[in-house]
Amino acid sequence: MKRIIALLLAVVMVFALAACGSKPVEKTEIVVFAAASMTETLTQIKEMYEAEHKDVTITFNFDSSGTLKTQIQEGADCDLFISAGQKQMNQLDINASAEVNTEGLDFVLEGSRLNLLENKVVLVVPEGNPKGIESFDQLAELLKGGAILMAMGNSDVPVGQYTQKILAFYGLDEEALAAAGTLTYGTNVKEVTTQVSEASVDCGVVYCTDAFSAGLTVADSATAEMCGQVIYPAAVLNKSAHPEAAQAFLDYLSTDAAMAVFENVGFSPVA
Repeated sequence: MKRIIALLLAVVMVFALAACGSKPVEKTEIVVFAAASMTETLTQIKEMYEAEHKDVTITFNFDSSGTLKTQIQEGADCDLFISAGQKQMNQLDINASAEVNTEGLDFVLEGSRLNLLENKVVLVVPEGNPKGIESFDQLAELLKGGAILMAMGNSDVPVGQYTQKILAFYGLDEEALAAAGTLTYGTNVKEVTTQVSEASVDCGVVYCTDAFSAGLTVADSATAEMCGQVIYPAAVLNKSAHPEAAQAFLDYLSTDAAMAVFENVGFSPVA
């Protein structure tokens, strides 16, 4: 009888140890707010990162940088912010010019901010290019004549702000064009690409990465003279619940493995 009891105890201990060994790993959740134009690339990089870091899970919130900036300002949980424009990051950075950070907001963790990527602004057309639009120069003339309908981002969206610079470069009055019915708007770059993909407009201005992801035809690329450099800054937020984990993921985004994903769709490291 003693031998049977001892055997049963041994079996119980084995199962107890096995249960302890299979205890799920507690994961740290990193909440990343990122520009909508990074949806595909960051989703792929998330899979790569989580495969190497079993104790981390990444949750994304993709939208226009202006919307994300407002959500952060209003107290949304966020560990890492990646903007499609410097303006939205500067508005949250106490070290930025007071002319941009007009409210004296202080959300950026000191020493974590970096210029992560560069993108390009491009002119895209629907399949078959029905209006035969081949360049920004031609686009300007067609807009002046009211002969086309162009999609662009809202003024609080970085891609919309870059488009406004292009219109100004050609001496075009955005308000007059909108009143004439030659412009439509999107709340983020994905909405602009959708309008072009569905051929509900004759052309649109988006990032080259979104053109690639949506399979759109690129008619022309904007020069730095037309709209400046398209820089994506990134920073850990000083209110992050997991600043070290967020910084580790941000560091990973600059590795060769992550950059290969970015470069595959048209992003490039900042020179």
